[in-house]
Amino acid sequence: MGTDTDLARCPWCGTDPLYVDYHDQEWGRPERAPKRLFELLILETFQAGLAWITILRKREGFRAALQGFDPTIIATWGEPEVTRLLSDSGIVRHRGKIESTIRSAQAFLRIEAAQGFSPFLWSFVGGAPLQRQPVTMANVPSQTEESQAMSKALKREGFNFVGPTITYAFMQASGMVNDHLIFCHKR
Repeated sequence: MGTDTDLARCPWCGTDPLYVDYHDQEWGRPERAPKRLFELLILETFQAGLAWITILRKREGFRAALQGFDPTIIATWGEPEVTRLLSDSGIVRHRGKIESTIRSAQAFLRIEAAQGFSPFLWSFVGGAPLQRQPVTMANVPSQTEESQAMSKALKREGFNFVGPTITYAFMQASGMVNDHLIFCHKR
């Protein structure tokens, strides 16, 4: 994680090396791979009510516990797997979020078969990243019309924990929205 500490960055990442690396290497880069989008969305749903750094610190635990975020595997799970995950200290142990992940995997498979998960999600931004010009963090919204529409559509499909604030954070993380501040070296 050798990052340059002299570079200007969005202030939300602070100085924690894990956060800085995430900011510099992942956050805001357009992602179109369906399974990677699924992983990002599920991590965002687990983040609800928690700090993102908590999720970053447990990401490898999530990847191991959720079989690499493979929706074809997760979609088949039932109570035995929920019980196993509830005892796994490597992840956030929240029954509702774990059960939601199983339903989300099933919804992913339906969407992927019908129209493709990536095109479905990217349709909320017209297929290309929205380029914003935030000057300060106060200029970055917590939700938008696009995230509200995505939230409603995901809920209709069977996803949970996908309110408009969560979906906006997902849109930022997956590069559907460029919210790097104008002075940030990643802009």
